[in-house]
Amino acid sequence: MIRLIVDSGASIKPEEKEEYKIDHIIPIRVMLGDDDYLDGVNLDNDVFYDRIINDKIMPKTSLPPLVDVEDVVTEYTNAGDDVIIITMASGISGTYNALRLTFEDNPKVHVVDSITAVGGIRILVNEVNKVRDTMSVEDIVKMLNELKERVVIYAIPETLTYLHRGGRLSKVEYLLGSVIGIKPIIGIAENKVRMLGKGIGLVRTMKKISEDVMKDFDPAYPVVAEYTYRDDNLEKLIKKTDESFTNNIIAHDNLSYAIAAHWGPNAFGFVYIKKA
Repeated sequence: MIRLIVDSGASIKPEEKEEYKIDHIIPIRVMLGDDDYLDGVNLDNDVFYDRIINDKIMPKTSLPPLVDVEDVVTEYTNAGDDVIIITMASGISGTYNALRLTFEDNPKVHVVDSITAVGGIRILVNEVNKVRDTMSVEDIVKMLNELKERVVIYAIPETLTYLHRGGRLSKVEYLLGSVIGIKPIIGIAENKVRMLGKGIGLVRTMKKISEDVMKDFDPAYPVVAEYTYRDDNLEKLIKKTDESFTNNIIAHDNLSYAIAAHWGPNAFGFVYIKKA
């Protein structure tokens, strides 16, 4: 049997585990002031956004507790199962390298650096489940390493402050994207958070994104629509795309707190697979 594990940077919620055939979700730690939480375990929507919006607390994240992961994985491999662990991009999180080192001597454990996050991992998981019972674990890992290169995240954050202070966006890109009237388009490129483009005003930038994604996306794969806190702007963006695109949307995902900690409230956008 092939077991599938993701970290909470995939933004696949505990209640979605069965739907996506996830065997275990590794919770990333989220710190709000002096309070320490596990993403998806003991932190809820009202508390998280109240603390960052009303109390002006800048959230932080750190590595998940690896002892728990070791116990789960060891149980699977001792039973003869192979394990695929898909982590969010190593360029924005230390989880991949920590898990790679933890399991480097276990040939039944395959740790995959997704070089993406959130909906990108959700799409990769979706593709794994199509072939999980018919392909070898080695071939699935090969497929993942090829497909992950085509994942595109296209998003508009309300502010770049969270990405910059969390160390996910360079000072130069932060300054370029913070010019009054400019709306930066943010994604992950070269395994890091990057400013992929910019528009003048929110409406024009939405129009640019909708036009770009409709030309670029591969309709053979699903699309994930994502947001943090409120989805008003996401719904406006969706309405600017046509049915060939919207019919492929498999989730309207309110991003996990480990991701929202760096994107801040009211970010929104799409994740998809670009044409080969």
